Amino acid sequence: MNSRRSWIIWGAALFAYIVAVMQRSSLGVSAVEATDRFTISASALSTLAVVQLVVYAALQIPVGVLLDRFGSRVLIASGAVLMLTGQLLVAFSDHFALAVIGRMLVGAGDATTFISVLRLLPNWFGGKILPQVSQWTGNIGQLGQLLSVVPFAWLLHDFGWSAAFGAAALMSLVVFLLTLAIVHNAPDGAETAARPETWGGALRLARDALKRPGTQLGFWSHFTTQSPGTTFSLLWGFPFMVSALGYSTAQAAALLSVFLVVGLIAGPILGVLSARYPMRRSTMVIGIVLTTALTWAYVLIRNDPPPFWLVVLLIIVLGTGGPGSLISFDFARAFNPLRSHGSATGIVNVGGFVAAFVMMYLIGVSLDLASNLYSAAGNPVDLYSWETFRVAFASQFFVMAIGFVFLVLSRRKTRHRMKFDEGIEVAPLWVALSRAITRRRRE
Repeated sequence: MNSRRSWIIWGAALFAYIVAVMQRSSLGVSAVEATDRFTISASALSTLAVVQLVVYAALQIPVGVLLDRFGSRVLIASGAVLMLTGQLLVAFSDHFALAVIGRMLVGAGDATTFISVLRLLPNWFGGKILPQVSQWTGNIGQLGQLLSVVPFAWLLHDFGWSAAFGAAALMSLVVFLLTLAIVHNAPDGAETAARPETWGGALRLARDALKRPGTQLGFWSHFTTQSPGTTFSLLWGFPFMVSALGYSTAQAAALLSVFLVVGLIAGPILGVLSARYPMRRSTMVIGIVLTTALTWAYVLIRNDPPPFWLVVLLIIVLGTGGPGSLISFDFARAFNPLRSHGSATGIVNVGGFVAAFVMMYLIGVSLDLASNLYSAAGNPVDLYSWETFRVAFASQFFVMAIGFVFLVLSRRKTRHRMKFDEGIEVAPLWVALSRAITRRRRE
């Protein structure tokens, strides 16, 4: 545990996740080119992204079951093969239907990677370093977005569609070979949780994990924190900044890279806070969700396009959602036995991506609807204009509101279970702060 070998294996697994994020986000920087290449509408473009996330989300629980049975090494390597195949299909296809199949394969491969990497961590790391390594994994993994924003976008614009997606496919081949050579599920001879011997046993683990209020709290935490940033960075942020706000592609790429910087700064801070104040993790999640909603409201309530400083502020706030969503996996670990960590992590990971693909699709439909309504009113506007995006982005509040309600309810159920099962009562934040201030004064 916590050995040099642990860090080497973590590094190889982390590289696999970085490449998976690059494959996932490659469509976001190529949205305009995809519209022209396949001659599709905004709704169809959102469908191309949504089917990828639908597959990703739909496979999380099955992958969690497979993970508890076969381990991380097999799942990471299999995911690399799926993403290799999917990106090659996208690279050399001129038909929209084949591109959809390719992105579905990318989503399937992506689905196996992140939770498999997280599943490795308790077998190789222990103590207070564990939640911090979890945060580092999620945040450093977002380097994949930077790979899609800079080298991938450069290949796309200078060498064309096939060259860019073909190069992305080769990265998954490297991951496959590296995983087979380096990654191992646990130290040799280490005592690990027994894997279920039958599919029935594996499914029972998943069912038991789903019933636990702590797993539900993780699901809704992930649902509300990750989805706004994913929706923006994965698909709609780039066309919004380039077409609606008039930024250059270089400016838009630089702004999307701010997500990475924010994650690298906020992630370690949230990791330390989560380790130091484990009973206040849900409060951190609620704070992130409310800040995101208020920032979007301030952007969209304006009649004119937002100034540059406000766009930067919006991206910073959205960027904290990624590190914030990783707290959800702390809930999965804390409220589930090790033998069902894979299933619990898969269930939690479904949340953010279910919300994201619903948001993406609603925004795409709203863009087409708003454009048609403006045209019918005798005031035609571009499909990707500030006026249409202003209407479309407002649809996010519906999804966020649903998630927030269930987040609060699941937190209440979790704290109730902790009180009656373990005798742990979590006082309201204002009570805890009052007690802390009183203790300091006495000292």
